Amino acid sequence: MQTSKTYKIPFLVLALILIICFIINISLGSVSIPLKSIFNSLLGTADNESWQYIIQNYRLPKAFTAILVGSGLGISGLLMQTLFRNPLAGPFVLGITSGASLGVALIIMGASIFGGFFATILISKWSIVIAASLGSFLVLLTVLIVSAKVRDTMAILIIGLMFGSITAAIVSVLSYFSSAEQLQQYIFWGFGSLGNLSWYELFIFFLIYCIGIILSIVSIKGLNTLLLGENYAKSLGLNIKQSRLIIIIATSLLAGTITAFAGPIAFIGLAIPHMTRQIFNTSNHKILLPAVFLFGAIVMLICDSIAQVPTSDYTLPINAITSLIGAPVVIWLLVRKRKMMF
Repeated sequence: MQTSKTYKIPFLVLALILIICFIINISLGSVSIPLKSIFNSLLGTADNESWQYIIQNYRLPKAFTAILVGSGLGISGLLMQTLFRNPLAGPFVLGITSGASLGVALIIMGASIFGGFFATILISKWSIVIAASLGSFLVLLTVLIVSAKVRDTMAILIIGLMFGSITAAIVSVLSYFSSAEQLQQYIFWGFGSLGNLSWYELFIFFLIYCIGIILSIVSIKGLNTLLLGENYAKSLGLNIKQSRLIIIIATSLLAGTITAFAGPIAFIGLAIPHMTRQIFNTSNHKILLPAVFLFGAIVMLICDSIAQVPTSDYTLPINAITSLIGAPVVIWLLVRKRKMMF
């Protein structure tokens, strides 16, 4: 069996690429900042206060958000693809994003029911984050109740998809009765954004993200065992329900928090695990988990750098860029019709 030492060089290369992408990402924007000034700013010896402010308060939080979003979605996708043994499963198959979207829709498009003053209070940055988190949590709670009662893992997948359909229907009804301004605000949230977080918000995001990552690491042994099939995993002494519960909670924390703080980011969670497997030819999650972390962070930084539209004042929706990269990967997977290491 291949060990982690076999992949030492690929890991070092990915880590180096991640550092390069990070520096490139914080160097791009509507304001051109020389590379030397960026290094000086990172070292705390910047000679231009305006550049220092831009880097410290906007570009660095955005770059760190990109790393958290890319790695978190990639790991969530890996967990779901292994749990459901389905190469087209992503981090949002449980209906977590749909629940978050419903929460945001109720705040943005339903706030007008309460009248002007209350609508102004309800529609704020933190209220949208809280609404998305509550929506994700309620769907998670329902999925956990269902998972405790059913034995078939595929039944959980189908139930998650049904929750997505129900929430989409409710959002459609809200959209029908909403004003153009409310629709526009909801659509802009749906585009996704990496550049709206302060250091304090990023810290809260990071804390929840860390819990999800820790649970993912704890579930590595269970994930490797599940690759052999549930019946064989049981014969090896794996507690299927407990492992499934940890995997679902880890995915929900990562995907739900990312959606709450950055909006629904498409295709990264679906495409990154497959792209990583093409480089690391293994199904061992001790290798795949850190590899997906690095690869997801790199791809998200690249997508954000492209979205900046270098030498321009325009910033494209991050969802548009991730879809342009992720969708061809999914199409390629379907065309190849190759069994993906499950």
